Amino acid sequence: MDTTNAPQIIPHHIESVQYTPFAARWVPHSPRFVILGQLPRATGCLKIYEMEREKLKIVADTEKPAGLQCGTFAASPNESALIATGDTKGNVAMWDIDALSRPMWSCVEGHKGIVNAIDGCGGQNIGYGAPELVTGGRDGCVRVWDPRQEDAVVALEPVEGETPADCWAVAFGNAHNEQERSICAGYDNGDVKLFDLRTMTLRWDTNVKNGVCGVAFDRKDINMNKLAVATLEQNVTVFDLRTFHPEEGYAGRTEKAHKSTVWGVHFLPQNRELFATCGGNGQINLYKYSYPMERKRKDPDNPSLEKGVAGTLELLNQKDIATQPIVSFDWHRDKLGLSCMACLDQTVRVVIVTKLDTF
Repeated sequence: MDTTNAPQIIPHHIESVQYTPFAARWVPHSPRFVILGQLPRATGCLKIYEMEREKLKIVADTEKPAGLQCGTFAASPNESALIATGDTKGNVAMWDIDALSRPMWSCVEGHKGIVNAIDGCGGQNIGYGAPELVTGGRDGCVRVWDPRQEDAVVALEPVEGETPADCWAVAFGNAHNEQERSICAGYDNGDVKLFDLRTMTLRWDTNVKNGVCGVAFDRKDINMNKLAVATLEQNVTVFDLRTFHPEEGYAGRTEKAHKSTVWGVHFLPQNRELFATCGGNGQINLYKYSYPMERKRKDPDNPSLEKGVAGTLELLNQKDIATQPIVSFDWHRDKLGLSCMACLDQTVRVVIVTKLDTF
């Protein structure tokens, strides 16, 4: 790997904390970011940090009854900054970061046990459609929420009588108009399931052989294009979602990203061909996806069908950032290359990646 002209991954701020941070999210259009975590007494903490020249400044700090496991601003309307959270007792809530004393909306015990993952759609990200949330829990359930209603609008539950697999990751995609919505869910047994919310059907499922720690569409608000899946045992797979084969499904490319668990995969908002992976070894990898000359070809066994052709992955650069897993990472949507992250070595970090405009 020649890194002479590659993007440089530069640590900018580091803050040691006295709690376990689980999620880091930039406040939209702001130099502030939110850290969600758990205090030693098993209560939750929500802290808002603001970047200053030489340090990070805490501008809000509140304690909640249960540890906060995950969060997203992706269903927040333009005129305000609302963060949706999931906690260790199964509660789902939405908070105004300027009034954190009580939630604007909540569902007590939305899941039985920990809410492992949350994502949002609508609101400021795509500019149309109702704001929606999707959550995945230890109970194996995937639920879709409309914050204007009390109960889940969709519940995708394990088959009765079977031992449920933990749902570790969820993501919205295919939201290219007001009607279309898809969600992807990843499970601890390696299952990846793609659900179409408009038709209420399972669109596709596969198994990637290892527990799925993170899933991400390259963009929420376009026709499905690429899906990245991060797993245990160091793998990241990128599927091309434009061509579906009835027997083989979607074509994918797998890369060994770290010598440890890949905790997440995160596409750059300004360039959907670039993405970062976060390792259990505290490392950040930066990849570029390149499309093949032809993204589909005829099936030689059945010329009436077409197969997808996966692209290639190029490792642009990597850097050891922390001494323990990087469990959460978020790119800033307005400042190219600016990112925040939560690490299990009890640190909160801001990192800058340079030269991204040249790729």
